[in-house]
Amino acid sequence: MKRMHISKSFKLMLTMFSGIATRLIHAGNEPDQEYGAVAPALHLTSTYAQPAPGVCSAVFDYSRCGNPTRLCFERCLASMEQGRYAIACSSGMAAHVTVTNALLTAGDHILCVDDVYGGTQRYLRRILQPNSGIELTMIDFNNVANFKKALTPRTKLVWMETPTNPTLKVFDIKKIADLLKGTGIMLCIDNTFATPINTNPLLLGADIVCHSCTKYIGGHSDVIAGGIIINNKELYDKLFFVMKTMGTGLSAFDSWLALRGAKTLEVRVDKA
Repeated sequence: MKRMHISKSFKLMLTMFSGIATRLIHAGNEPDQEYGAVAPALHLTSTYAQPAPGVCSAVFDYSRCGNPTRLCFERCLASMEQGRYAIACSSGMAAHVTVTNALLTAGDHILCVDDVYGGTQRYLRRILQPNSGIELTMIDFNNVANFKKALTPRTKLVWMETPTNPTLKVFDIKKIADLLKGTGIMLCIDNTFATPINTNPLLLGADIVCHSCTKYIGGHSDVIAGGIIINNKELYDKLFFVMKTMGTGLSAFDSWLALRGAKTLEVRVDKA
């Protein structure tokens, strides 16, 4: 019980007082409650024992839906973006697919920045738009007048990278968030290139933050991973339902690799 009390106090301290370098090292990496291990365990199980059929014995029932190692990485993701909830996905594109499937239905409209990651625009133009009845518009978000004109009554999601991959165009997150305030339109920021070291879009008014954790967060070219970070519980539940249903969640081993890589994120970004 003493160890549990220390752990809870430590989590509170991390949330309230610590800088991002400290949180990257400790969030999701708290000492194991049973054995005191300072590195998270790698849980390769697919299923979890139940005391009776259909009765979940703990938090988890099937690793497609959730895994203790994945949860450690998700807690780290939420902490680095100063968000309340996170979902770790099998790639950056898996994160994008999870978001669009959770938020959009036939007849909706997505407004996307014109210079977006190649995989993202390929998915939006060649898969999502022609197969779903969802309308897509891509424009330069630095022209505020054109941005306002592009919004329609059917616009449900605004998608933006800043800086963009790979041409490094930069946009004002807070300005876009302020323009959308009160409209009910969700703002999703792909924060992969800026990283949480340089920008925290949730603090600037974004509703959703996505990452390709393959890049800066993983950091060592040995893992493909993605992340979604949000503050709203209802939105989290929608995203979680899509993740567990479509199977876009991150594997235990890749979660372990990404969590280990994230510890040095600030050092690597500052050096770069």
